[in-house]
Amino acid sequence: MRTTAEETVQARLILSPHRSVRLRVTLTYLPEDPLAVRMAFPAEFSLDEPADGPGPDGADIVWVFARRLLAAGLELPAGIGDVHVRPTLGRRTMVELRAPEGTALVRFDTADLRRFLWRSRLLVPEGEEHLHLDADRALAELLG
Repeated sequence: MRTTAEETVQARLILSPHRSVRLRVTLTYLPEDPLAVRMAFPAEFSLDEPADGPGPDGADIVWVFARRLLAAGLELPAGIGDVHVRPTLGRRTMVELRAPEGTALVRFDTADLRRFLWRSRLLVPEGEEHLHLDADRALAELLG
C-alpha cells in the first residue's frame, strides 16, 4: 500500500503580465502530517540564493501549507499570510507564495491539483486527519 501521495506536475512561474517560465513542481502528501501538503520547487528558482549560484546540495525549495487551503482555493480565493490560492480563467489555479525575499506567483492546471488532492484523500479522507496525528512525535519535534 502506498504511504505517500507524490506527483510531479508542470507549472508556470509568472514573471510579468506577458512573461512566464515553465517549471517542475513536486506535490507531496504524507499521512503522518495529515493536515499539510508540500510543494517543492527547483533550487534555481529561489529568490534568496547566494550571488555565486545555488548551494552545493541543490536542494529544492519546499513550501508546506494546509491541504484544506489548497482544496478551498480551487473553488474560491483562499489564504491569509504567506500562501494564497485562487482559481483563474481557463481551468487554472494560481498559488501565490510570499516571503521576505519576494513574492512568487505560480500557475497550475487545476486538474493536476485536483488529481493530487484526490490521491491524498485516498490515504487520509477529509475529516479523518485527527486519526493520523501523533501528538507526542509533533511535540518532540517542536522541542528538538
